[in-house]
Amino acid sequence: MEFTFGGFGDPVLSAALQQLMDLPDELERHMNAPTRAYVRDRRAMANTPMDVKEFPSGAIVLTVDMPGVSPADVKVQVEEGNVLTISGERKRPAEDGAAAEGKQQAAAGADGEKQGVKYLRMERRMGKFMRRFPLPESADLDSIRAEYKDGVLTVTVDKKPPPEPKKPRVVQVTVGGEQQGE
Repeated sequence: MEFTFGGFGDPVLSAALQQLMDLPDELERHMNAPTRAYVRDRRAMANTPMDVKEFPSGAIVLTVDMPGVSPADVKVQVEEGNVLTISGERKRPAEDGAAAEGKQQAAAGADGEKQGVKYLRMERRMGKFMRRFPLPESADLDSIRAEYKDGVLTVTVDKKPPPEPKKPRVVQVTVGGEQQGE
């Protein structure tokens, strides 16, 4: 497809002008590329499975499988805008960390002997994870409960009780300054 710009018939000049016109779009795409933190957080959210149930009472229960995660490494918080965030980190077992240090020391030694654990296959994901869930306006943020048992985190969010209907307020009528009936 040939493009003519401003009545110029030269296709090379027209192509060059078209490229110059497309330059701001290319710059915008490169300048607003996702950051590493965004990509990492996106992967962490995608790799953390979560079930969400709503009961007839209106309570919402979120269930997250996190085997091998210490309860001290789990954080449940409500961010502004009624967004429930569950985050944490699955760390390598301590014996693997000691083995890694042993490998480094052994590699530095003159004998060249390697000690410690060597993974033949590593399928369990280690590192940080995060999930976000928008809560409805009817969620009672003061009654959120989180329980961790057997590698499963269960977060319960109750529904606010319905507001009590307001009773009509009775206002007393008084007779002002002068007597009535004159």
